[in-house]
Amino acid sequence: MTKLYANQIGYSDITPYEVVRIVSDNCLEVRALKTELLNKSDLVFHAGGFAAHCSNQADQQWSYSSNEGSPVHKIRKSKKGVWKNKWGDTYAVGPKPRRHYDFNF
Repeated sequence: MTKLYANQIGYSDITPYEVVRIVSDNCLEVRALKTELLNKSDLVFHAGGFAAHCSNQADQQWSYSSNEGSPVHKIRKSKKGVWKNKWGDTYAVGPKPRRHYDFNF
């Protein structure tokens, strides 16, 4: 069985979660992954915006690892097929974790 991940889509940021248990076809238990930015020194920042503008933020490289200390919560699939938690946050479920931090927000 392929490992599943649920990437929380928050405006311009993406935060990865691992699926720890499939409760049903419409309910998953997820836990936030531990992430680390691997190439911060390769990102190019210029004066602008609130403090700086990152001209190559699409080049971010992240490492992912399980975080046993992170709380587990449920996400459910709506009738329209969209995965959400009880607070209304949206998730994209798939075979790969994805992290993106918007340095330009």
